Amino acid sequence: MSTGAESEPLRDRLRWGAITAVGVIVGYVVVLLADARHFYTDDTEAQYAPMWIALGNRLRDGNFPWLIPHEWMAGNYTIEEAGLYNPPQLLIHLLAPSFDNLAVYATIVKLVFSIIAGLGVYRICLAYGARTPWAAVAGVAFPLSGWYLFFDEASWVTCHTATAWMVHAWASSVRYARGRSGPIPTFVFLYLALTVQYAFPAVESALIIAAVIVGEIIHQQRWAPALRVAAVAALAALASLPANLPGILSSQVTWRGNARIHNDPFLTVPWSESLNASLPTTTPAFTAWWGHVQPLPMVYIAWFLIPALAFIDWRKAVHSARDFSGIGLFAIAALMWTAGPGAIGPLRWPARVLPMLAIALLVLVCVLLSRHGVFTASRNRIIGAAALIGLLFVRSASAAPDLTLRHVYAVAAVAVVGAAVVWAARTRGIALACVLTIAAMFPIAFTQVKTAPMTPMSYNFPERRSTMREAFPDFDGVTLQLADRAIIAPEDKSVEGAYGSLAIGNYAKALELDYVNAYTPIGFHTFAGLLCMSWDGSTCADAYRRVFAQEPSTGRTVVDLMKVDRVVLHRAQYPDVRAQPAPEGWQWVDYPGHERFIWVLERTGGLLSTVNGDIADTRGVTAKSVSRDDTSSIIRVSSSSGGRVVFNRLNWPGYEITLNGAALPHTEVAQSFLAVDIPAGTKDAELVVSWTPPGFTGEVSAALVGVAGTALLQLAYQRQRRRSGDETPPSEGKPVTEQLETASV
Repeated sequence: MSTGAESEPLRDRLRWGAITAVGVIVGYVVVLLADARHFYTDDTEAQYAPMWIALGNRLRDGNFPWLIPHEWMAGNYTIEEAGLYNPPQLLIHLLAPSFDNLAVYATIVKLVFSIIAGLGVYRICLAYGARTPWAAVAGVAFPLSGWYLFFDEASWVTCHTATAWMVHAWASSVRYARGRSGPIPTFVFLYLALTVQYAFPAVESALIIAAVIVGEIIHQQRWAPALRVAAVAALAALASLPANLPGILSSQVTWRGNARIHNDPFLTVPWSESLNASLPTTTPAFTAWWGHVQPLPMVYIAWFLIPALAFIDWRKAVHSARDFSGIGLFAIAALMWTAGPGAIGPLRWPARVLPMLAIALLVLVCVLLSRHGVFTASRNRIIGAAALIGLLFVRSASAAPDLTLRHVYAVAAVAVVGAAVVWAARTRGIALACVLTIAAMFPIAFTQVKTAPMTPMSYNFPERRSTMREAFPDFDGVTLQLADRAIIAPEDKSVEGAYGSLAIGNYAKALELDYVNAYTPIGFHTFAGLLCMSWDGSTCADAYRRVFAQEPSTGRTVVDLMKVDRVVLHRAQYPDVRAQPAPEGWQWVDYPGHERFIWVLERTGGLLSTVNGDIADTRGVTAKSVSRDDTSSIIRVSSSSGGRVVFNRLNWPGYEITLNGAALPHTEVAQSFLAVDIPAGTKDAELVVSWTPPGFTGEVSAALVGVAGTALLQLAYQRQRRRSGDETPPSEGKPVTEQLETASV
């Protein structure tokens, strides 16, 4: 029988929306039964969860965490993936310090966003005229798709959260273009997607809006609705500038300053791998962390996706293609992107776009099944489905011939379950068929996660902060760690081992200790070179010599300019260093129970980080700190013949310095440390050092324009509806085409 594309009663939309949410929850439970730590691995444990703790503590203390100077190159949170202007993300930060078990908290957060994402895909399907059961199928299937499940949900939180908002922005923009909603939902969801402070979602959001604009022009044969979508998208982009423009304006000092486009094979996915999208055991062939054949089903989308193509009336589908052309355009764009180039400036690893392809194909197929699905007995359709399943097998077996028998079992399972769904659709109705389709996803997800190898990116950090604190030394002041994560033996990656003494990534933030070392994908390239420090806070073997070397212009060591109180040395990296005398002004200190992994140097005169504020060095100047906080310092300075003050701050773009209210140009030392030259004849003057994100005034102004412009669009929308005499949404139960004729746009 053929499914229709009619709008259904509100109670049905709510009921199937609830089924979508419950389906996502059941999927999470199944995954957790297979691996309790699935959602607490890699960047989640090393970057995001500890960062939430640190920023949450700052917010609870009443400090907006723009900048945390003692973290040095990881401390500029206006350019990190912190979501400082994203209200839901700020709530995550605020709640984080109340949780001891970070794995539980991260899993709860991710579950919430997976439900939001599933409901967003559900809404996209409805916006394009899908029936609610098929829309629910797509909504449950997406969070269980390969790349999203094993990478975005498991590790890369910003991709996960941004996608959850993007899909709602897509649905709302279609509804706005078709006269079923005003501009505010589109603006809000786009703003939330754009303020996670990550480049991929910004570009993907732009592609979504472009696809909607072109698709609606094709669909409606009018420009006005599409231009309104473009206008609200532009206003959302303006509103998000405070979250995004500082990263661009600061890029010249970071690792992301290279905007070069180049290609390499790493995580570049050949288009032929799309033929693996419905075989649960697929092991795609492209270069990644495991070599050329990947043991994870990265390109898997849903077991029914490819076989279902045999049960669509393609003649009718072609005639209605204009209605959902935007979906096809976005699918093509995503497919092209996954194949390369390997890097477009900061956008590297094209496989990260696989979730976008999954969304587009799930929505497209479920809309087609809703509007043109045919499940009557037909030899041709059965043969077609068998041929498509055979194609899945051939492609997967070609990628990994050693796993052929496993693929045979998967083919049999897809065929049997598919036959049951077709039988249910033909004899018991679409609702039961869709429930069976959803139910089959859960054992597949369980098996995929249960049989997957441990990711090589996992840190295996302990889950409870109390456990971390009990094992770790109680270091006061500011600590610099010289260590290399790569040489920690696998058997030592536990709190009883190296994690009881070494802080890798953002581990110190979970401990609420002040470490220079932290996780940053952005970096400050000259400072990183000065300490040979990498993105996870690891340092090279030469770092010990470098940090105790004198900076020529000041005659001070790097650790003195940083005002570090303690240097922790990784014993495996410096096995014989304790036999050497301590540097001048330092002493070796024993921490019983930790000698297996670390040597510790501390200053003989006590903590330096608390002495005289931010002042690290003076030449020809007397300077006394009056007050300081994370973003500013007030200092009393005098200099008869002129001199210089060096601060233990990185010279991030955005600093302004005034002397008795007059602007004073600043400079830097070692291409890293903020410094200022004090003019001759200065006596007891007030030197004010202040930092705000670069371009902040203009960014706030742009954000206000974005909000005001959206308000005007909303007023215009409401005025147009009143003028047409239609104060309610298009009538329920009418075909979509009739709704569009009666809806006021």
